[in-house]
Amino acid sequence: MRGWWREISGLVLPVACGGCGRPRTELCERCAAALYGRPARRARPVPEPEGLPVVHAAGAYTDAVRAVLLAHKERGALGLSRPLGRALAGAVRASARPHAAAHGALLLVPVPSARRAVRARGHDPARRIALAAAAELRRTGCPAQVLPLLRQHRPVADQAGLTARERLVNLSGALRLREGAARLLKGGTAVLVDDVMTTGASLVEAARALSAVEEVPGPRFVRPSAAVVAVPPLSFE
Repeated sequence: MRGWWREISGLVLPVACGGCGRPRTELCERCAAALYGRPARRARPVPEPEGLPVVHAAGAYTDAVRAVLLAHKERGALGLSRPLGRALAGAVRASARPHAAAHGALLLVPVPSARRAVRARGHDPARRIALAAAAELRRTGCPAQVLPLLRQHRPVADQAGLTARERLVNLSGALRLREGAARLLKGGTAVLVDDVMTTGASLVEAARALSAVEEVPGPRFVRPSAAVVAVPPLSFE
């Protein structure tokens, strides 16, 4: 019911820019430029955890970009998934560029949110943005689909307030592949996707879970890269 109400209210209630609050526009030109107006860049958290895949990000997690992400994730501004998806699509292209031509369609694998967070918000932000990114990629001629192949195997603590090391320990072994994932993943180029990367712990665990595909007979599995909408400014090279 909560998700349904958000969808309807987004159509009938007055809107303001998710980045700066400017009235009568969901995202103004200035905030859109901050979100997806420049090429995606390689990003590394400091310190960089072992096992982190190559990550590209669309922008820095500050100012308008941070405001847009929080409006979508925490305040139910679901219409912002489209521009966020456009930003993520740029990061996916940059991240998959070395492999995509030789290995078929892009397979966007969202990092799953905790079940309690999805219930509280009424939606899964990373998955919604991934779907918008796949649509944007297809619109521009790049075959892409979203494969929600990762699931939480055990509960994890809230990451807020944890150090980088504590986050790695908290998430270690928390994710598993869903049934039949190996067959689907070997049909294209896998790219792990999320909305924000801070310490990289979530992407390390997601990459570890996907590595189980290597043990399944069949075509060679290309280790996934990763793409996110935003990272802390210090994470950019």
